[in-house]
Amino acid sequence: MAEQNLEGSQPVDLSRHPSGIVPTLQNIVSTVNLGCKLDLKAIALQARNAEYNPKDFKIQNIVGSCDVKFPIRLEGLSYSHGAFCSYEPELFPGLIYRMKQPKIVLLIFVSGKIVLTGAKVRDETYTAFENIYPVLTEFRKTQQTTEWYSFKSHVVCV
Repeated sequence: MAEQNLEGSQPVDLSRHPSGIVPTLQNIVSTVNLGCKLDLKAIALQARNAEYNPKDFKIQNIVGSCDVKFPIRLEGLSYSHGAFCSYEPELFPGLIYRMKQPKIVLLIFVSGKIVLTGAKVRDETYTAFENIYPVLTEFRKTQQTTEWYSFKSHVVCV
């Protein structure tokens, strides 16, 4: 098993996460059936921020996030992957990427921060990220430096 240590983190199993990045799970929404009788209505009335909803346990949504640590050219990504993308920076600063398999929605920001949502199991989040990572590296924004030189009365941009 190939492993890589990232600064301040646990070893990463590179056979499962070839990018070396493991999305952090931020939120999991689920319901549960405890198999015993509880007066949930009475409990919900007494508890703060509680909701009474009598359904069986099922994970509804998993949200994860990560940072690829490089800026991304969202315009290029949107143009190249238009069938999967929605990018309207006047309305929302991130690119919305609707992956087909696994069926996950990714919010991709120019900063390199990624939010993955819609998973029902953790591995869908990881698979979606590993699928998108090579695409993100393809649209990595390179730092363009412009050097200015002044020669007497002429300015030259290189």
